[in-house]
Amino acid sequence: ANIQDELDRSVCQELGTKNISYVHCDVTCESDVQNAVNLAVSKYGKLDIMFNNVGIPGDNEVRVTHAAKDFKRVFDVNVLGGFLGAKYAARVMVLFKKGCILFPASLASKISIGLPHAHKASKHAVAGFTKSLSVE
Repeated sequence: ANIQDELDRSVCQELGTKNISYVHCDVTCESDVQNAVNLAVSKYGKLDIMFNNVGIPGDNEVRVTHAAKDFKRVFDVNVLGGFLGAKYAARVMVLFKKGCILFPASLASKISIGLPHAHKASKHAVAGFTKSLSVE
């Protein structure tokens, strides 16, 4: 699942196996995420693992003068996208009483390494959401 349709379809063709598939998925669009999960379940009959690998760094602006729309876009992709992935994966996993949702947050959620503020803040949010979700 990704938004790079042409590239990802060509990778699937190149690998040439029926165990690989591609679906367009903008992680900020709830219906796209729901469709991606539904496609996996319809093709494989279940969903064992959701590798919620969503994220963009945003622009390289490291000052607080960062444009609000750019800051929001990073949060929409990194945090909302992760939430939507977990939401639809969990619905399937709870039904089957089995599954694992993984969030590769980032070292940026632990230390300050000079990345843009929006990226650092969003990865802190992802780490916090992951901890909260783990006790649900």
